[in-house]
Amino acid sequence: MSLSSFEKFLKSQKPHTLVDVSILQRDYIPIDLSIHNSELKAVNVSSSDDLERFIWNYMKDHNAKVAYGGYLEHRGIYERSNYFNELNPETERNIHLGLDIWIEAKTEIFAPLAGTIHSFKNNTNHGDYGPTIVLKHNIKTFEFYSLYGHLSLESIKNLQVGVEVKRGDQIATLGTAEVNGDYPPHLHFQIIKDIQDYNGDYPGVSNQMDLDYYKANCPDPSLLFDL
Repeated sequence: MSLSSFEKFLKSQKPHTLVDVSILQRDYIPIDLSIHNSELKAVNVSSSDDLERFIWNYMKDHNAKVAYGGYLEHRGIYERSNYFNELNPETERNIHLGLDIWIEAKTEIFAPLAGTIHSFKNNTNHGDYGPTIVLKHNIKTFEFYSLYGHLSLESIKNLQVGVEVKRGDQIATLGTAEVNGDYPPHLHFQIIKDIQDYNGDYPGVSNQMDLDYYKANCPDPSLLFDL
């Protein structure tokens, strides 16, 4: 599939790494958390502790420090929360729209590109983002947004909307399951073209019915994930 002009623009950028710059490329491993991964069938994905053990054992088995992936994955993990569940399979939200980076809590998070603080919020629904930051970017002719979810509470203290953020600035640290929506520690990173009226939030999981819209509005974040 050919890339849109916006996707080509994203791919042409030289983003700063989202996490610790000292972690080498060989220390990253892709991970499949979709319903198609047979190894997950033996895991109680409703338990953040059980899912964390699975992810951390997976990284250990592959001699990795970071696991990543998840864009457009159809996942079973959201079935545990009424925030995502609906009786109609077409409207149940279970298709992931961001890139997840699984790494320890308190890991520092850096801005991949220059921007400003658009908004921030603690999204406290079960299975939601927890503390979240949204950056606004204006580069060349493109205006777009990047979202950082599952952060620590400290990350959204003393923030101010409109404050400039430079490429490579530390913007946050990761939170624990107690504050991040009840997940193993990880960063949810998402690119958004039109954020509409959302502040400190934006859907990170789609249903099948609305997927075409969200695929167009939230392109593959790996275009700004420099490995």
